[in-house]
Amino acid sequence: MLIPKLLCLSLSAGILLGLAAGARGADPAAGAPWVPDRGDGTYKNPVLFADYSDPDAVRVGDDFYLTSSSFIATPGLPILHSKDLVNWTIINHVFAAQPPAEHFALPRHGEGVWAPAIRFHGGKFWITYPDPDFGIYLTTATDPAGAWTPPVLIKAGKGLIDPCPFWDDDGRLYLIHGWAKSRAGIANLLTLHQLSPDGTKVLDPGEVIIDGNKIPDWTTLEGPKLYKRHGYYYVFAPSGGVTGGYQAVFRAKNIHGPYEHRIVLDQGKTPVNGPHQGAWVDTPNGEDWFLHFQDLGAYGRVVHLEPMTWHDDWPVIGEDPAGTGKGQPVLTYRKPNVGRSWPVAVPQTSDEFDGGTLGLQWQWNANPQAAWASLAARHGFLRLASVPAPRTRNDGKPAPNSLYDAPNFLLQKFPAPEFIVTTVLQFAPAGEGERAGLVVFGYDYAFVGLRRSATGLRLFHVVNAGANRPGAEEREVAAVDAKEAPVYLRVTVGPDATCRFAYSFDNRAFVPIGDPFKASGDRWVGAKVGVFASAAPSAEKTGYADFDWFRVTPVIP
Repeated sequence: MLIPKLLCLSLSAGILLGLAAGARGADPAAGAPWVPDRGDGTYKNPVLFADYSDPDAVRVGDDFYLTSSSFIATPGLPILHSKDLVNWTIINHVFAAQPPAEHFALPRHGEGVWAPAIRFHGGKFWITYPDPDFGIYLTTATDPAGAWTPPVLIKAGKGLIDPCPFWDDDGRLYLIHGWAKSRAGIANLLTLHQLSPDGTKVLDPGEVIIDGNKIPDWTTLEGPKLYKRHGYYYVFAPSGGVTGGYQAVFRAKNIHGPYEHRIVLDQGKTPVNGPHQGAWVDTPNGEDWFLHFQDLGAYGRVVHLEPMTWHDDWPVIGEDPAGTGKGQPVLTYRKPNVGRSWPVAVPQTSDEFDGGTLGLQWQWNANPQAAWASLAARHGFLRLASVPAPRTRNDGKPAPNSLYDAPNFLLQKFPAPEFIVTTVLQFAPAGEGERAGLVVFGYDYAFVGLRRSATGLRLFHVVNAGANRPGAEEREVAAVDAKEAPVYLRVTVGPDATCRFAYSFDNRAFVPIGDPFKASGDRWVGAKVGVFASAAPSAEKTGYADFDWFRVTPVIP
């Protein structure tokens, strides 16, 4: 049975969804494949080499909190925490099941949570986020690491995206948002609404305060964030698309406009393409900084940190060697001045499965069912049930020999340009055709694992190229006889997202299997890596797979 309520914080849901801090008693940054803190008072970009698309952040006291798009991944709306804007860890997710719950019981690739905004007002945290097929939602919390309220739909409609709340000096609450042409038929527009004081009701029909169609050669104006400084209202909004666009800022003396504009950040002479959509934050010492993403294809949308200064009440983001007022991204820079040095930290990756909850890095491809996973069935192991594969795609068409629309992949983001993942599997299938293993998932997916055949266990490697296309089928490219014993599975990811799979029966000598596989992202997201267990669509009796640990380590030359 599907989890019936959002924010189901029972012990079983906590185990399944990892909504508690999955501490393992070890330094999470030790041996991490990407550490932005250089240890000498400087950092390197990106500060988050992982797919935290459309980041927004807020400072409360001495603490910084960041959230990002999560699309179909559940639990959704991650909450990350930092003390210095460089060292980040995951501390929570807003919801355990995405609304509407039945709709997201299946993977809805590219749907779900698009660009959110996080703010702090009146003693609580506020997040507004869009689902482009249903509308704009609001959720709040007094503790960002605790329970968030079930999301409330505050404005229904298709194509409403990228909402951001703003409280003016007179106490009025506004909301600015953009439009997705794929749903609404319009785009390149930013619309302003006034909201009720509790943020749950729209009080007016809205007005377009910025029309990108009236600016020559501007396209895809989106992702607005609304601020106020020195009597000016500022709308930070990217334009030009995620791969080759730029960051713009609009300003006006009246919230309704008219607004003047300028480009304040673009690629310049750097390798950082399309610096795009993010958050202005300040430090307790009065410094200004800007977080934004860069689209890196299979690696997803990674997060950069830029210094920000002001000139004639216009922000200048990044470095401005020509003094034009338009900055370019920094590759390395001094760390923000937050009064002291904080320990190195990175988002969680490895998991020993020793505690009562999964690590917060794990997400499913749809709203999960409680029977899919257990950390209690065998102490120190993650047990995945072999879930029957879907008979059809999400569009109702047959799904011959494909797991692209299977909801029960347990996955995490690629964490670095190159890294190694190793896990150990003990398989207890109940029927022929059951399989389990280590997977790299995207539009193309591949895995190595064990399969129950008519003659016994086989270790095999499968690739499904263009899995998102109707009729795409898996191709078994290699197979060997397997022993009735634990098998160690490995994938090594190279700097061009090329994956090389291998296996071992003693965790010492690893044998390559199959050809190199080029990872790809899925709809709006980067590639992911994780584990799964699957049975034939017609299976009536199914077994399970036990994973003892899952370790992410650097590639050592």
